[in-house]
Amino acid sequence: MTTNDSFPLGQPAFVTHVLDRAAHLRSDDDKLFKLESGRDARAYVVHRDSLVMAKQADGVRALLTIDEALTFGANSGTIFLGLRDGAPLFGMGIAADAVERLLIRNDVAVSELRGMAMEGAVPAGELSAIAMAKSMVSWHQRHGYCANCGARTVMSQGGWKRDCPSCKAEHFPRTDPVVIMLVTFGDKCLLGRQKQFPHGMYSCLAGFVEAAETFEDAVRREVFEESGIRCGDVAYYMTQPWPYPSSLMIGCSAQATTEDIVVDHTELEDARWFSRDEAMLMHHRRHPDGLTGAHSFAIAHHLLGRWLHGPSSAT
Repeated sequence: MTTNDSFPLGQPAFVTHVLDRAAHLRSDDDKLFKLESGRDARAYVVHRDSLVMAKQADGVRALLTIDEALTFGANSGTIFLGLRDGAPLFGMGIAADAVERLLIRNDVAVSELRGMAMEGAVPAGELSAIAMAKSMVSWHQRHGYCANCGARTVMSQGGWKRDCPSCKAEHFPRTDPVVIMLVTFGDKCLLGRQKQFPHGMYSCLAGFVEAAETFEDAVRREVFEESGIRCGDVAYYMTQPWPYPSSLMIGCSAQATTEDIVVDHTELEDARWFSRDEAMLMHHRRHPDGLTGAHSFAIAHHLLGRWLHGPSSAT
């Protein structure tokens, strides 16, 4: 099995949920403190897009004890993620200067999450909880001050809320909806590439949902803006949490009603129609020109795979 096959069709990264979020415990400070102090408490330590992990003889371990996390220099404030088999899991942040000191150690690894997940270095079953930790740590780092009055806010509700002691405003984490869509026209599909993509990679078009906009309208608008293609019917497939920093990818299929592409080069480097046969070669990384689709880590891979492996009339 290749690393691109590590996420079976319909199961991209971050969707396998193994936690009981136990939201009823978030308001019980005494209970959370007791859980955090227990021997079975564990934490994921997040630095930007990376994880701080313990090195072991057989690889790396992302799930740290609270003492390990604090010894490595993690911030003392914890975010309660939930319970896994009854054991409490927390998310913790860490300052850049603490990370710098870790980089010279032989018993610690600080590695970018996306690359590790693609390589299978972190078990797929842990990725949902890690995504939660990453999104929440990022939210706290970006929302330390009240948007209403500018005063410093404080963490509450096990990390799922920030309160302003000055104006009493309450602040909650948000998730940004993003549509990602496979557009088809007969027996071909529309794929695009951005400049930062790996060489030869094409993927589904995507974009943020705007205020007071339906998912269906967002699909039609984004496809037209980026490629000049008009779409009719739009169908929902599945969602994927995407912790960069905190989005929800809404996977859709869309039927094109026009065929002529006009690329918006501020958004895309290129966009092309691909036949089913050529897309199949890209999907399985066998294209003679080295073209590829998205990695199975991402929902785009699963949108394309669903179309390719369905009946020829699938959209």
